[in-house]
Amino acid sequence: MNEQRNLILAIALSVAIIVGFEYFYGIPQREQARRQAPPPATSETVPAETAPDRGGGVPLPAREGLAERLLETALREAPRVPVDNARLTGSLDLRGARLDDLRLDDYGTTPDPASPRIRLLYPAGTATAYYAQFGWTTTEEDVTVPGPDAEWRVVSGRVAPGEELVLRWENGAGLVFEQRITVDEDYMFRVVRTVENRGDRPVTLYPYGLVARHGTPETLGYYILHEGPLGVLDGTLKEIDYDELVEDGPVTLESTGGWLGITDKYWLVALIPDQDARVRAGFRHLVRGGRPVYQSDFVRDPVTVAPGGRAEVVDRLFAGAKEVELLDRYQAELGIPLFDRAVDFGWFYFLTKPIFYILHYLYKWTGNYGVAILVMTLLVRLVLFPLANKSFRAMNRMKKLQPEMMRLRELYEHDKMRLNQELMELYRREKVNPMAGCLPILVQIPIFFALYKVLFVSIEMRHAPFFGWIRDLSAPDPTSVFNLFGLLPWDVPSFLQVGALPVLMGLTMWLQQKLNPQPADPVQAKVMNLLPVMFTFLFATFPAGLVLYWTWSNVLSIAQQWALRWQMEREERAAARAG
Repeated sequence: MNEQRNLILAIALSVAIIVGFEYFYGIPQREQARRQAPPPATSETVPAETAPDRGGGVPLPAREGLAERLLETALREAPRVPVDNARLTGSLDLRGARLDDLRLDDYGTTPDPASPRIRLLYPAGTATAYYAQFGWTTTEEDVTVPGPDAEWRVVSGRVAPGEELVLRWENGAGLVFEQRITVDEDYMFRVVRTVENRGDRPVTLYPYGLVARHGTPETLGYYILHEGPLGVLDGTLKEIDYDELVEDGPVTLESTGGWLGITDKYWLVALIPDQDARVRAGFRHLVRGGRPVYQSDFVRDPVTVAPGGRAEVVDRLFAGAKEVELLDRYQAELGIPLFDRAVDFGWFYFLTKPIFYILHYLYKWTGNYGVAILVMTLLVRLVLFPLANKSFRAMNRMKKLQPEMMRLRELYEHDKMRLNQELMELYRREKVNPMAGCLPILVQIPIFFALYKVLFVSIEMRHAPFFGWIRDLSAPDPTSVFNLFGLLPWDVPSFLQVGALPVLMGLTMWLQQKLNPQPADPVQAKVMNLLPVMFTFLFATFPAGLVLYWTWSNVLSIAQQWALRWQMEREERAAARAG
């Protein structure tokens, strides 16, 4: 078998895998900045919020025919209570006790610290209404419960760390409903609902919670990254695409505890019922006023309240950024199953999450994620050092066999079978493995994919700067060689957006090739010479952090090859003197 053909096949396979991965994951990365904030309101008609029906958990529209309003109008026309905890700013609508106005103070729409903050939740009636709500429903027709538009009264407090907002609503027939809402220092709300029966007969009520989103947001596609309804129910992760709900209809599941909600790339709004409670969970899609509404909801087992009695249920709501350490902490402290799976680490979860934690630890040590990537790359190279050394030695021996290999090719030019037999005998006699040079590349491919995923989905990598012009390691290098890296005053087309870092990567790849045995076949040699150019254009669309990893890995490989070549030459000189 022709060893150079095997090498080229291995490299071609690596390129094919990387190109395929880029097709599914990399190209949409350029849409990231545009997608940070939802689109502004328009003048179309959309429905207001929905609520589970009486005891069934299937959402029905609470109101219809409301003219769509601007955000400022929607916020101004409703009675509200502020929400503030240093990381969150917003308000709660007293109509329905909806949490529908929330900004994330730690995250901007662009890397510029002065850029507008990310708005996560929007009031009902706006174009991109997105909110959470807890309530009660019943199957008893003569029992009135607070509906989605019920006007709650503030009894005391506010929504802030260390404080408690107390809301009350009475149905005028002996039932008194209260909600006690608190928030921690991060993104977790706790909602304690009580009902007191001052009437003369028992009533049966069903506690529910919902997260509703109006309009279909732009997504990167299910096979790239899951965005949309999701949850962990009965210990199993459920990821449901928006299109699936439209085409296949609602999904209903039963679970003890768990969690469910709606996720974006970096943000999550999730309902977390009491982990000992039985719930009937639902994911559904409605069309109201010509616009889609997506909802994740749950209904708990019925609660019967005797005359003079009182019932209480406790649920939680997460609304914020999907910070891995924070999700892990909530998972451990509150017993929320698989809460870290809200971050879509993908099929390589077993490798992706450890790589994230290695990078995050190195970041805490170095203070820069780019430096953390450099240190992690060095650690990877140290782990692979014995394999790389063996590979480099094999390639150097292959280089010395080039004259003999050329002689065999000329001798058996018209007898391919005999040529392969002679080459295999040469390899066996000289103890050379022609595929040894491919092993380091093949071993690094899973690491490459896992690092890509970390850079792509981790909020910690979003807008993380390196040095100089690299202000966001999760985005491609913003410069281009075709306008002299910004010196020429013209905008470069996207396909020519080849930055300084990808060019450096291509140069290191070319230099690394020059240290390896060159193919004897002219066609194969031309293909090999084109690979650095192909990889330069390909990597130009990758996150800068990934290009940094590959470039630094190339530099370390070149240094190792030079050191090994010097060592082998010294060993040969010593052997020659001894002989």
